[in-house]
Amino acid sequence: MDIPQIRIADYTYDLPQERIATYPLSERDASNLLVYKDGVIGQKRFYELPELLPECSVMVFNDTKVVPARLLFTKSTGALIEIFCLEPVSPPEYARNFDSVGSCSWRCIVGNAKKWKEGSLDIYVPEGQTLGFKLQAFMEEREANSFIVKFVWDGGLSFSEVLESCGRVPIPPYLGRDTEQIDLERYQTLYARFRGSVAAPTAGLHFTQRVLDRLDERGIGRHTVCLHVGAGTFLPVKSEYIEGHTMHSEPFVVTRELLCAIAGKPEGAPVVSVGTTSTRTLESLYFLGVRCLEAGPRNWEPSPVEQWEPYGREYKYTLRQSFDALIQYLDYKCLSELKCRTRIIIVPGYSFKVVDIQITNFHQPQSTLLLLIGAIVGEDWRRIYDYAMDKGFRFLSYGDSSLLWKKKD
Repeated sequence: MDIPQIRIADYTYDLPQERIATYPLSERDASNLLVYKDGVIGQKRFYELPELLPECSVMVFNDTKVVPARLLFTKSTGALIEIFCLEPVSPPEYARNFDSVGSCSWRCIVGNAKKWKEGSLDIYVPEGQTLGFKLQAFMEEREANSFIVKFVWDGGLSFSEVLESCGRVPIPPYLGRDTEQIDLERYQTLYARFRGSVAAPTAGLHFTQRVLDRLDERGIGRHTVCLHVGAGTFLPVKSEYIEGHTMHSEPFVVTRELLCAIAGKPEGAPVVSVGTTSTRTLESLYFLGVRCLEAGPRNWEPSPVEQWEPYGREYKYTLRQSFDALIQYLDYKCLSELKCRTRIIIVPGYSFKVVDIQITNFHQPQSTLLLLIGAIVGEDWRRIYDYAMDKGFRFLSYGDSSLLWKKKD
């Protein structure tokens, strides 16, 4: 396994607190857009994006939907316990779990866990308010870094209705504030469809209906993947070298239609990825396709893409060969979509198989997302971030955006 030897300290920059955008702009598409192509850096507004892309582009969005996954409970002693839902355990499928009535279980992060040794918790209801139903939490199992929590409620509601009634949108901790009313709308993309994320795919937060309509007018193909973003997106890299970092696993779903659109695109037509989550999904598909191709579509079954899988061997198959194998698998199984998980990590030295152009926000120092940017543009990431800092760009989730062409080999 040829794991890249990358020091995390080499991928850092000074990010003053005042440059972190703690609130969104009043207009989504009024944000600054840094444009990087062939080593040249420029500046536009996000609403100008459609005119900057080739008309033959294949554009891919992540249509996951952020759920209000933070729940505040109280003990009989009055102690407050926050439970942050990460992923469903029983039922394990997101859709079935959200439709559950009466009870379900989730893998969770528990704040103030030392005060919850045993017994049940009751949902916290602020003074003067009522919910109309009773919700309790029971700890079923302690894991290394999380807990399995069973939720039980009455009133005939689904769990999604329970979350909508008393859950809070899990905005990033680096915003340094509590969730507010504005986050209910703005920490969600305009095209979000499938519930399951605990963090927004933030590159998509800039899109408005006028931008989407203009993309359609120019004939730019719009397609979607669905990768549910986990809490691992907030985890810092604590190891000195990237090989010591364990990447989180996230589930994704892609349609046969998307596979056909990319496999059948005209030669030279770029794939434009909206957000790093879309990129991780698209690049994972290539390696799944290689596995499928080598095993034979009739003999293969999907299994998670591992963190360092792209770096373990030489891959000579074309994008078309890989995606055609996945299409054949779906056809053999009479399926319209492919479901799997990925732990892929994309760092400098990675050879992109699918994505040509990246739309993304500006990321935290010493993060896996910044390493992904380094993989796309090489050492020019420093010039890009210096430019953004000098020009007053706003950083992180509610900040400005960038349009990055993959650096040519």
